[in-house]
Amino acid sequence: MSKKIKLLIAAGGTGGHVLPGCNLAKNLSKDNFEIKIVTDKRGARFIESYQNLNYYILPSKPIIKKNFIKIIFSIFFLFYAILRSIIFLLINRPSLVFGTGGYASFPLCIAAKLLKIRFIIYENNLVIGKANKYLVPFAHKVFVSYRDLEGIKEKYKNKVKEIGNIINKDIINFRKNDLYNKQGLQFKVLVLGGSQGAEVFANEIPEIFIKCKEDKIPLEVYQQCLPNQEQRLSSLYKRANLDHKIFNFSNNLLKYYSKTDLAITRAGSSVLAELINCNVPFISIPLPSSADKHQFKNAIYYEKKKLGFLIEEKDIKNNLSTKIKAIYESNSTIKEIKNNQRQYSDKNIYENINEELRNIFNDKN
Repeated sequence: MSKKIKLLIAAGGTGGHVLPGCNLAKNLSKDNFEIKIVTDKRGARFIESYQNLNYYILPSKPIIKKNFIKIIFSIFFLFYAILRSIIFLLINRPSLVFGTGGYASFPLCIAAKLLKIRFIIYENNLVIGKANKYLVPFAHKVFVSYRDLEGIKEKYKNKVKEIGNIINKDIINFRKNDLYNKQGLQFKVLVLGGSQGAEVFANEIPEIFIKCKEDKIPLEVYQQCLPNQEQRLSSLYKRANLDHKIFNFSNNLLKYYSKTDLAITRAGSSVLAELINCNVPFISIPLPSSADKHQFKNAIYYEKKKLGFLIEEKDIKNNLSTKIKAIYESNSTIKEIKNNQRQYSDKNIYENINEELRNIFNDKN
């Protein structure tokens, strides 16, 4: 691959799809690739915080099945998005399309197939997403974070390549010192609601923390929230005399990971992979409405491997404060999780991707 190769990254509109695309673009652009990311309006807001990433917005909408008229309109819009994608591909003429999932990636990948441009799809959850599931039969390769992925038919398993989690290289290379010592030091807890925010976290978790403070747990809280939640959360913590830092969504959480003893988070695959690579014990609270319950399956997977803890959203009020107290009081519990996490690393992710891409471009077929 001596000359610049044009590669398009098609990414859905949520952080879980766009951020892997941005991380991939940052690393491949250092090599012999000319990268452009294609997303929708929702996804663009995540890319804007990165420097020197070239992106383009194409319209996209999910298939809405609420009534016949909306189904017809959705199908019409999908064909329109595919047509726009075909025109875009004819103008840009990429050698390869790399889809990171989400319905915004679907039209571009289908257009690539129609134009006989090879495309790869990437799935970082433990159950394949709906858009990716429909694309599997047409994809040249299916890159996955874990071989245990559910939802791919046996006849397509030969396309699957386990590569790891496409996360920020700074996070992969980070090595954390154990800062936590319960003898009088504050227990630092990080709360992450995901790229969409988590209203239930803003509404219910502050009361849990106040109860923990009453139970003599010296908490310091770092909580990610939506802009419209910031003032109320800060006021709650100030009234409770609870040390805190409130912040909005960030694509670089390393400064918080470096000083966190415990994270409370949604169970998106990217954030859980980041926490494990940074050696941060976590309690995952899966989003109940996630497609095919993929967040719950992610959380179950990590809990079974003793890499983190799981509490369902319906059990926050009854179980979360008890779990935090048990973790705080039992040094052996945290130590076991940390030791298990240290056995895992995504340090080879970009080498794995580069090797697979070399194989693809060297394959004349």
